[in-house]
Amino acid sequence: MRYGLAALFLSIGVLASGAALAQRDPAYAAARSAGQVGEQTDGYLGIVGSATPDLRALVNKINIQRKAAYTQGAQAGSTVEQFAFVSGCNLIARTEAGEMYQAPDGSWKKRGGGAPERDPRCV
Repeated sequence: MRYGLAALFLSIGVLASGAALAQRDPAYAAARSAGQVGEQTDGYLGIVGSATPDLRALVNKINIQRKAAYTQGAQAGSTVEQFAFVSGCNLIARTEAGEMYQAPDGSWKKRGGGAPERDPRCV
C-alpha cells in the first residue's frame, strides 16, 4: 500500500509542526518519557496501561490536533486514514530509545537501540 511520495513528504511536514507544538507541553514530554503514552500504527497517540483523566485529556487533545493535520494533508490526494497510516509509520520510525510504540500486532513495545518493528506496508 503505497500512498505516494507527496503524501509522505507532506505528512512529515505536517507532523513536524504538530510535534513541535506537542513538545512544548511538559505534560506530554513527561508522559512520553515515563512510557505512559506511545505512537500507534494508525498515526495517533495511545495510552499505554491505565489512564488518568488528565492523561486521557492530554492524549485526546493531541489526537484532535493530529486528525486536523491529517484531514488537511489528505487533501493532497489520499484519504485521512491513508495519510494517518503513513504518518504513523513515520512517527514510529522517529521514536527514540526508551519510548513506547505499537507493533504491527497491536502490542506495545519499548524502543531499544535498534529500529522499531513497523508494519511491512511502511515505506
